[in-house]
Amino acid sequence: MEDQASELKAMMQNRLEKGAYQSGGKLNANKTRIIAITSGKGGVGKTNIAVNMAISYAQAGKKVILIDGDLGMANVNVLLGVSPKANLLDVVNNRRRMSDIVTETEYGFQFVPGANGFSRIANLTEKEMKNFAKEFSTLSNADIIIIDTGAGIATNVLGLLTAADDVYVVTTPEPTSITDAYSVIKIIATEMLENRPNLKLIVNKVHSSSEGKRVAERIITIVAQFLNYQIDYLGFVYEDTTVPSSVLRQKPFLITKPDAKCSICIKHIVGRIEKTPFDSQEGFGRFFRKFNRKW
Repeated sequence: MEDQASELKAMMQNRLEKGAYQSGGKLNANKTRIIAITSGKGGVGKTNIAVNMAISYAQAGKKVILIDGDLGMANVNVLLGVSPKANLLDVVNNRRRMSDIVTETEYGFQFVPGANGFSRIANLTEKEMKNFAKEFSTLSNADIIIIDTGAGIATNVLGLLTAADDVYVVTTPEPTSITDAYSVIKIIATEMLENRPNLKLIVNKVHSSSEGKRVAERIITIVAQFLNYQIDYLGFVYEDTTVPSSVLRQKPFLITKPDAKCSICIKHIVGRIEKTPFDSQEGFGRFFRKFNRKW
């Protein structure tokens, strides 16, 4: 048993140091960009943005995997109108492999279901976290991995944030949303001192482009003044009746109404991301190094 444990430990360490591998033991040359989408509070439209960004990337020809990382309150499957037979809880409990739960969608991307209503999964042990990171490596053939994290600053949320290449904080013009977004940014800026992710801001549910810019500038100024930290403005998404109607229909708004204002905003945001320099030497290597240590 000790020999088996030693072999497993060596295997995991090899993965952490060298990155993700394809079947057959060959290093995957594909450079995966890992994006975490988060917010300071619930109800700001974070999940809707994550789902529709995945569709936009898929429509651009990218191989995309969307992970419902809202561990304990997962609802990506609701927006997609699917009922997964297994989820991340099964992976954490070693009942399933990650490859077993990856679900194909009709929108051109793959989906990894989270676990809804399981409070324990929101506070994983170190062993469970490491097993999750090991299974995560099987997704390394993707061009883009989008992680829809939980809202707030729970430990597992922070682990996903610090492990990602890019973190997009979603807020709205509401004062409480702005305050909570600042709290998340403050944690990243002051606690995650080593290898901070690229931090950007998305303002959702705006009535005009000027409102989005005004909210973003307010947050950017406060962060610079009190935290001495730079956060960039990625873009905005309009308040649009298309969004709630698409939720009721369980069809993403980029599909139900691709010419809607909210849909066009998502396409513009993805276009801006693609123009942003990306350190191709990071990806899974960064994820493993950061996810498996206590930030």
